[in-house]
Amino acid sequence: MKILTGDKVKILIGKDKGRTSEVIKSFPKKNKVQVKGINIFKKHVKATQSQAGGIIEKERPLLVSKVALVCPNCQKAIRVSYLIDKSGDKTRYCRKCKTAIKSSSTK
Repeated sequence: MKILTGDKVKILIGKDKGRTSEVIKSFPKKNKVQVKGINIFKKHVKATQSQAGGIIEKERPLLVSKVALVCPNCQKAIRVSYLIDKSGDKTRYCRKCKTAIKSSSTK
């Protein structure tokens, strides 16, 4: 998956179209990402001994096709491309400004 945890993304489709935020969590097998403050829904929670009941707000995951990575250098929404070095290292780079994109996530 080309979008990783910690990346800044722009929303392309939906009620939050045009907003930018950071990826909290990625789900590669489901091809989804959870974005901070985007695609919020309300959930009614019943009270238990450990927590109070009420209505809480949560972020739902979005499909990766609905978001675009924002280049940290040129600040534009881009499609990610890869470069493979002679040593075999695979790095993401911006197609518009031709600079490498460092991943802020740790593996």
